[in-house]
Amino acid sequence: MILNTGSRTDIPAFYADWFYRRVRAGEVLSRSPYDAARIFRYRLRPDVVDAIVFCTKNPRPMLDRLDALAVFRQVWHITITPYGPDIEPGVPEKEDVMDSLRALSRRLGARAVTWRYDPVFLTEKYPVAFHIAAFERMAAALAGYTEACVISFLDLYVKTRRNFPEGREVAPEDRLRLGQAFAESARRHGMRLYACLEGDDLRPFGVDTSGCLAAPAIERAIGQPLAVPRLSPARRGCACLLGADIGAYNTCAHGCRYCYANYDTRTVAENRRRHDPASPLLIGHLYPGDQIRDARQESWLSPQMSLDLD
Repeated sequence: MILNTGSRTDIPAFYADWFYRRVRAGEVLSRSPYDAARIFRYRLRPDVVDAIVFCTKNPRPMLDRLDALAVFRQVWHITITPYGPDIEPGVPEKEDVMDSLRALSRRLGARAVTWRYDPVFLTEKYPVAFHIAAFERMAAALAGYTEACVISFLDLYVKTRRNFPEGREVAPEDRLRLGQAFAESARRHGMRLYACLEGDDLRPFGVDTSGCLAAPAIERAIGQPLAVPRLSPARRGCACLLGADIGAYNTCAHGCRYCYANYDTRTVAENRRRHDPASPLLIGHLYPGDQIRDARQESWLSPQMSLDLD
């Protein structure tokens, strides 16, 4: 199975110490966002965790203890966009994040590290031409350190509409123009471009629309084939393996205005005050009435010994 850490929060950026303690303990508890009394226990063992997926805007806090994760296959997705603190107030300087991506790549290999340039949105400050130039500049800086880049366009979730009212969906003609330019730039710099749940309209430009964390993408990252059982999709139309998430909503302190995972800054601050690095749960502790259930965990590694990774 694939253990996901990043659909609800940014564990490497804000909860690295907690995560490393969980690795030492050999298990982690995750409270269901849909039933607060329901808790899943995940064993942190390489015989049942085929890969750990980290999605982050700042991997730096985890870099000095990567040896503790050496027994696990790792898939890192690092978001680096060209937006300023008006949009991403808590994100480190982009040059620093690119340095961290390069450091991870040197440790784990270029296939294990993916650059995410998302979400893409357009404003007077961030027009189409700005994005095309910024993407090319970043792609050149990351060439040789990653073989994949993921793009997506802004989705106007309810939380996003409230926290980012000036956000607008990208018009179809601009999506095509940007997708083509990004694909050409990625190709020049040795990267496969993926679109995250964006349909197939960018496929004619050579964009991979099969899923940014679907089985083929994870297989390519870890260099081993998977025999994935039939699973319910995490999102409608999404083939990515995101179901086993140990994070929690309303806990990420980056403050990105487009974020779908945070209700508001006050809720985030309150949850972060409740974080205990020694707790098996990311936020808070166990309460009377909590029901702990062992998550279904089994290896999906296929006995097939080779993969065509071209």
